[in-house]
Amino acid sequence: MPYMHQYDYIFAISVLFAALDAFNIGANDVANSFATSVSSRSLTLRQACLAAALMEFLGAVLVGAKVAGTIKNGIISLSAFQGNAGVEMLGFACALAASATWLMIATRNSWPVSTTYSIVSALAGVGVAIQGADAVKWGWNDSKGIAAIFAGFIIAPGISAGFAIVVYLITKYAVLERKNSIKAGLMFAPLYFFTVTAVLTMSIVYKGAPSLKLNKLSQTTIALAIVLTSLVVAILSILFWLPYVHAKVVKKDYTIRWYHFFYGPLLWKRPAPVESLEHAHQHVPDYRVLGRDDEQQQHQDQVNEKRGSASNSEDDVEAEPAQTQTRQRVPLEEVEVDPKTQIEGLWILPRNLWIIVRYKIPKILTHGSSVDIHAMQAGNGSKQANRIHEMHERASQYPNETEHMYSFLQVLTACTNSFAHGSNDVANAVGPFAAIYYIWSNGEVTPKDTPTPTWILAFGGAMIVIGLATYGYNIMAVLGNKLTMHSPSRGFSMEFGASITVLLASQYGIPVSTTMCITGATTGVGVLSSGWKGVNWRALGWIFMGWVLTVPVAGIAGGCLMGIILNAPHF
Repeated sequence: MPYMHQYDYIFAISVLFAALDAFNIGANDVANSFATSVSSRSLTLRQACLAAALMEFLGAVLVGAKVAGTIKNGIISLSAFQGNAGVEMLGFACALAASATWLMIATRNSWPVSTTYSIVSALAGVGVAIQGADAVKWGWNDSKGIAAIFAGFIIAPGISAGFAIVVYLITKYAVLERKNSIKAGLMFAPLYFFTVTAVLTMSIVYKGAPSLKLNKLSQTTIALAIVLTSLVVAILSILFWLPYVHAKVVKKDYTIRWYHFFYGPLLWKRPAPVESLEHAHQHVPDYRVLGRDDEQQQHQDQVNEKRGSASNSEDDVEAEPAQTQTRQRVPLEEVEVDPKTQIEGLWILPRNLWIIVRYKIPKILTHGSSVDIHAMQAGNGSKQANRIHEMHERASQYPNETEHMYSFLQVLTACTNSFAHGSNDVANAVGPFAAIYYIWSNGEVTPKDTPTPTWILAFGGAMIVIGLATYGYNIMAVLGNKLTMHSPSRGFSMEFGASITVLLASQYGIPVSTTMCITGATTGVGVLSSGWKGVNWRALGWIFMGWVLTVPVAGIAGGCLMGIILNAPHF
């Protein structure tokens, strides 16, 4: 049974702010990670939400860190609380409140910020309020101090941009710029799968499964595991992926479905369907940013013209009025509204309650996963729409068939990174709450390592998923194609470059943020692909300002809140 009942109110408040903090991690941090895949059209917004929900939750619950360091980032020491469990509990509660509030403000204003830096800065502010400036470790402190945080503003995006540029250079000149880019893409695909799997496996070993302690294995065992895993995936790509993609991009088989993937080598003998004008562009998705609507309209006009000529040959007299009638727009006021979804009278009436439960609530819950992200990123209806369009015109667009091959690699990278994020960063996010729960339930100060119950990891993972699904679109709207033109090949290079950076940083103790890595990678690929004018530097400036503001705002908020409550006059 809980021991410190006198602090039940602090625990209750902490639950609310821990939920809000995790919600905003999903709406801000995870949305930032998946914005590249959605902007490239490798995943729809709803598919991204489902993939993130599965990977983040499973990563947190199955292989998440079961032991969370009390002060995970080395900002303040346990001695600052002077053995007072109540003060320690209050300090973590104030840090959560400050971090969650700042993240909510940033997410509401579409500022992509580092969620880890937010809670670390709030903890630093609490340390200053307790013992003054000396309580905070301002130096490098083994890459965990305040100096390391500020250094990360430059280190993370810079290194990530470099790796992303190298990946895109290889992709561009080995595949995209080749005369037969489809053939080149199919030839290099197994090598891509081997390399990507090797990096992603290392991410899981060294960063993405802390509770399994895979990084404690011998170097020989780890090397064999990485090579064998990559080799197996490369062989599977040859047996199953190659014939499936060949049928789609070479045979232009618009009848093939996802489950045909498991047919494997049998697809080599699958006959190509008869070409049809109506299905001319349905074998692969359209990944282009420019010219989508024009070509689709032209294609539809050709189909309509073909159908119309057949109809006119049968009955010219009746066809003309029919076509004229279909072209007439129905006035807005004449559009009929489904009476089943309209509330009449008091909302508490049984019929209205059924409408709310059956129609209104599902619509509200699914709104976040059904908005048009691409229209929002293009700035449709805003003053910056022309500027974004001119920026996109500077970039080259490659055949959809070639881009389609990279969509698989991009989704693989995004899902693996999401799993690693769930297993590692979710534990960091709920670390302060785990400490609060330990104090409340045991009535004593936390030890050096605080055990994190599985239900807290599940609670944090669930709130992250809800945040992404309901409000993640607000962050995605200012990323992706609003920064520079995206496509599956570009998006894969961005995400893979960021993955390499995070992996190396975790090995050498370099302070980086996933948010900053993907932003730096996006900038690097954008400059290489479109030149300096092919990147929205104004939008990047706002993003950088959000990074810089996070440290002082969250820190001052946490410190002031702790100082006011701790020193408040009382009877």
